[in-house]
Amino acid sequence: MTDAAQAITDAHREEWARVVAALTRRFGDLDVAEEATAEAFATAVEKWPADGVPPNPGAWLTTTANRRAIDRLRRENKRADKQKEAQMSYDVPPEPLGAIDDPRLRLIFTCCHPALAMEARVALTLRMVGGLTVPEIARAFLAQESAVGQRITRAKSKIKAARIPYRVPAAEDLPGRVSGVLAVLFLVFNEGYLATAADSDPVRQDLTAEAIRLTRLIRALMPDDGEVAGLLALMLLTEARRTARVSGSGELVTLVEQDRGSWNTDLIAEGHQLVRERLATGLPPGRYQILAAINAVHTSAPDVRDTDWSQIVALYNQLVRIDPTPIVALNRAIAVGELDGPDVALAIIDGLGDKLGRYHAFHAARADLLRRLGRSGEAREAYTEAIDLAGNTAETAYLTRRRDQLG
Repeated sequence: MTDAAQAITDAHREEWARVVAALTRRFGDLDVAEEATAEAFATAVEKWPADGVPPNPGAWLTTTANRRAIDRLRRENKRADKQKEAQMSYDVPPEPLGAIDDPRLRLIFTCCHPALAMEARVALTLRMVGGLTVPEIARAFLAQESAVGQRITRAKSKIKAARIPYRVPAAEDLPGRVSGVLAVLFLVFNEGYLATAADSDPVRQDLTAEAIRLTRLIRALMPDDGEVAGLLALMLLTEARRTARVSGSGELVTLVEQDRGSWNTDLIAEGHQLVRERLATGLPPGRYQILAAINAVHTSAPDVRDTDWSQIVALYNQLVRIDPTPIVALNRAIAVGELDGPDVALAIIDGLGDKLGRYHAFHAARADLLRRLGRSGEAREAYTEAIDLAGNTAETAYLTRRRDQLG
């Protein structure tokens, strides 16, 4: 890849959402902002390899996108007042910081507007700010790509039709938006933890690190919010195991097989402290706090044989009451399998097939249970289903080896 092409890629990752947000604030039209930004990047792809990368790629893209937006508004002969305002200067005025200093976090809170349905605001923010593609978002929601695309389009249309103001939230706005923001960061972290695209690295540290950084900032803004602390603890305890999760040959290493001596003890200690602090409040825990507690149990065991599966099942019993989703039920069943045996877990998992039939982890869990029960033929079929659905290269390599071991 040439330096110019690499610069375009880096600029796309860092600048796309910022330019779209700036143009949306100026012109009040998300479609105009996105189309103008896309044209600016297309121009960069054409010009930069020949002319060289400008000294400030972000400023170049912003100025070019502003010009494209103004040209479009002129052609349409609409929004005369905004056109006059835009003609005064090509520079984007500094936006008020409000309660949030970090530009990316500010943009996420701005996009997670409570006037939008939760799934719509999360999908739209993942697309605009998180940098996830529609296929990646669809896999995160276990939904069809077309459905996610329509969800994002409807969210944009509602913003436009209802004239929802694209306004930086003030401090009093944060509690009403934080649940959506946490959902966005959780899904961004998960995409980094195990990337779902076959053409990407199996673990994307850029995404996990950014999700942790932003969650730390929210923790500083909202130190008494239990779910913020819970999500940060969950991320830290998961990130602590990152270097042990993929082998040198590029294959997934499961929790059972990981070298626990290579786990990051500083991150584990910080995560455990957050979990203890939340338990000490005596307040009912939320989803992220329970997930963090489950990970705390895993990371407390010096050996997999020391894992307190009864405590993990008890925590999942709590979680399923407040978050009765099929994925929670699947993960609970896997824990039950360690406590009560694979036959009990398989009976639970088989009842989830109508909801999780397109989810690779469902078939991978079935395959493992069938293998443990000695039902090799059925296990092979389940592994094949999981392989066909998995996008992560490390997972695919692991599942293929497990299937081939069955003979």
